[in-house]
Amino acid sequence: MALIVQKYGGTSVANVERIKAVAERVARTVREGNNLIVVVSAMAGETDKLIQFAQQISLSPSDREMDMLLSSGERITSALTAMAIEAAGLKALALTGRQAGIITDTVHTKARIARISGERIKRAIEDGHVVVIAGFQGVTEGETDVTTLGRGGSDLSAVAVAAAVGADLCEIYTDVDGVYTTDPNIVSEARKLQKISYEEMLELASLGAKVLQTRSVEFAMKYKVPVVVRSSFNDNAGTLVVEEDSEMENVAVSGVAYDKNQAKLTLVNVPDRPGIAARLFDAIAASNVVVDMIVQNISSDGKSADISFTVPKTDSLRAREISEEIAKELGAERVDVREDISKVSIVGVGMRSHSGVASKMFQTLAAHNINIIMISTSEIKVSCVIDLKYTELAVRVLHDVFGLAG
Repeated sequence: MALIVQKYGGTSVANVERIKAVAERVARTVREGNNLIVVVSAMAGETDKLIQFAQQISLSPSDREMDMLLSSGERITSALTAMAIEAAGLKALALTGRQAGIITDTVHTKARIARISGERIKRAIEDGHVVVIAGFQGVTEGETDVTTLGRGGSDLSAVAVAAAVGADLCEIYTDVDGVYTTDPNIVSEARKLQKISYEEMLELASLGAKVLQTRSVEFAMKYKVPVVVRSSFNDNAGTLVVEEDSEMENVAVSGVAYDKNQAKLTLVNVPDRPGIAARLFDAIAASNVVVDMIVQNISSDGKSADISFTVPKTDSLRAREISEEIAKELGAERVDVREDISKVSIVGVGMRSHSGVASKMFQTLAAHNINIIMISTSEIKVSCVIDLKYTELAVRVLHDVFGLAG
């Protein structure tokens, strides 16, 4: 008898009919002899609807109250799913993040899980229940305040619960039937991968692939939780996310990712002296804004520099306000912001043992008159910031040149 965690995203529980279909799949899994924990997202569109309600009340609602509001979507879905499972003839118990013992830090809207007390979950399973947990949420130490885990946080809830209870497998059900070499909406020849390493999946997730939330992959890699990405709309085999093996290393590039949610900020003519970059990025980090690429260009006289960096477009306003304050303090000339950019990346653990991958990428982009604005590399990825209008073209030509088609 296996212990399995199944997570269902918003499209999988979008309405009553979809919730009933989930209950049927759950019942089938249990009748195959498995114990089951189900983690659910809010019904598709519900979180955005709640955000719109909040914005009609206030243009800048407090993060604490937003957590109280947004966490309700998953609680509704968990109760409805538990009802549907009981209607299918099984025992079910719906739990909020607090009731499931998911303890987080105090950073509202982007909380990080500190620990999970899985005792109530385990007791419910021993009593023959399918446990249905509201994803995306937890509670601060002492069970004082509700917190949420950021967009896609139900993925993290599922993987963290799987690690806490020692589950044999964590299945992530979504509207796609696995991880593809790139977005099939852009490249129709994109190929589904049978398996992918934690590292590759982490890079793809952080670089814009929307199949799994980044922190959920980090958690899976840290605790060695086997993860399968599958579709709730069919019974096709999914993609297994596991530890790297020698077969994966034979392929230089496994996938192409893109991210249009990017903004580039530049502090122009910043005095070039020690501590300048630290002052800027300490202030940005203190506001929980994640910085991606950083480039510093020194002037010819060596007295000043331009500092450019990228952040998620959704954080660009906050990053700009902070940067302008720091620019005045440091005596910089101005802060420029560009939002008409995107990031295109190639990923593969095989890059460690294959030379010339980056140059091939640069040559391919140049051959199609796509200018590279910024570059970032790691052992297993190369990312380029380019003009937004060339995103789809870049994805298609890179997918082709690295032979990723099915």
